[in-house]
Amino acid sequence: MLLPLSNASSSPEPQIKKPKTPPDFQRKDSFKSPKAFLAAHYPSCNQPRICLFLSVFFIQILLLIAFRSLPLSSHHRRQHFPSPFSTRHHRHLNQTVTTITTATTAPSTVKEESSCESGKIFVYDLPSALNKELVSNCDELNPWSSSCAALSNDGFGPVATGISSVVPENLSPAWYWTDQFVTEILVHNRILNHKCRTQDPNNATAFYIPFYAGLAVGKFLFFNNSSAKERDFHCEMMLKWVQGQPYFQRNEGWDHFMTMGRISWDFRRSKDKDWGSSCIYKPGMRNITRLLIERNPWDYFDVGVPYPTGFHPRQDNDVVQWQDFVRNRNRKNLFCFAGAKRSKFNNDFRGLLSNHCRNESDSCRVVDCAGSKCSNGTSLILETFLDSAFCLQPRGDSFTRRSIFDCMIAGSIPVLFWKRSAYYQYEWFLPGEPESYSVFIDRNEVKNGTTSIRKVLESYSEDKIRRMREKVIEYIPKFVYARPQGGLETIKDAFDVVIDGVLRRFKEQEQPGYKW
Repeated sequence: MLLPLSNASSSPEPQIKKPKTPPDFQRKDSFKSPKAFLAAHYPSCNQPRICLFLSVFFIQILLLIAFRSLPLSSHHRRQHFPSPFSTRHHRHLNQTVTTITTATTAPSTVKEESSCESGKIFVYDLPSALNKELVSNCDELNPWSSSCAALSNDGFGPVATGISSVVPENLSPAWYWTDQFVTEILVHNRILNHKCRTQDPNNATAFYIPFYAGLAVGKFLFFNNSSAKERDFHCEMMLKWVQGQPYFQRNEGWDHFMTMGRISWDFRRSKDKDWGSSCIYKPGMRNITRLLIERNPWDYFDVGVPYPTGFHPRQDNDVVQWQDFVRNRNRKNLFCFAGAKRSKFNNDFRGLLSNHCRNESDSCRVVDCAGSKCSNGTSLILETFLDSAFCLQPRGDSFTRRSIFDCMIAGSIPVLFWKRSAYYQYEWFLPGEPESYSVFIDRNEVKNGTTSIRKVLESYSEDKIRRMREKVIEYIPKFVYARPQGGLETIKDAFDVVIDGVLRRFKEQEQPGYKW
């Protein structure tokens, strides 16, 4: 049996204006026969050649009107979409990020009465080797240790013990030691219980492919002797199965979506000897919308979703109480940094931040995450974020890191040094104005000593900090995956935002002239 899931996040989403429907075309006279039309409007037409000419002319007009009133098939419209890999697209690579993604205002935090007007979702029943068996064989997913504990409790992981000294005691049951690579399980289990799931594919607007791509490839990423064939095996199996489905063939996958529980770059291997699988580059993957904890900003089909954190509210009140708790927290530190140095890297920026923070010990708190000090099972990082007004967030092993969401869940304001760490990643989940909830500092100015992080942060007034923190707190519901299988009562969580965004995207794709 599949692990049950539940995710919930609340936030406001932009009200997308629907194009006004043009007034009905007045066709009353237009569709009379040419003879009747001439008799009505040109009763004196007695010359055969003139009448013949006018008849042919009006027939052509009628054919043109009739042709233009027919809708183009979605397939034909899509043939005119520019490829993200076209020459025109590549010219955008050197432009500023604001041209890469369009930031939008977050959705409403309150669920509306659902009539599934945006559409329904059909969930494929894939061969168990592509999901259930991967979880059942959790002992084999990690070359160093078993992953069974991490995948327990429907993917939420072990209950966070000993955390009641840091969080309100009645909220401690809502905290888990959740692994960062479990979104495939969380989304799948939740979508099986979604109110707009349909068992009839003929009624579906969207089709979900519950393939655990991250779990499938993860076991091979750290084996030096793993082959490209092994890393691609499960993805090729999935594509062979899905491409045989009539509903996939109908629209070439444009109305299909899936979750890939790792970063996009783990699925973008170009050469056999390189890292990861080549799943995203496989034939058949081209048009599928992909939910990833880190996206490629230049690929329309990649959608960035929040890393799972440890907070999984059980009901609306858990969210409201947590927001009040972090809002009223007495923060003793101006800023903090939690992370491990990368000593083997040249110009290690994490090491620079760690040293900077140590040198400002009266304002900054450091958590050294060398080894396994910050692995699941410790509340040290959460406590540090709760006690700090700002949290320094350099890039992780890739451009993003889970710590950004751990920081914001705690009501701390993220300080970013790469725009691709958040601004180009999580369009559906973050405010459209980066300065309203975060601070951006040019890392090169920090490296060459022309900018002091402390001085930048001290320049923010108490009122400004309060407003920025409030914006972070407002968006907390959108960062969390709620525990109940059916979601929260009225508040939208990360999963709700995902489903709203996917259905909205598929609906927009059907509009004449739509371009991405």
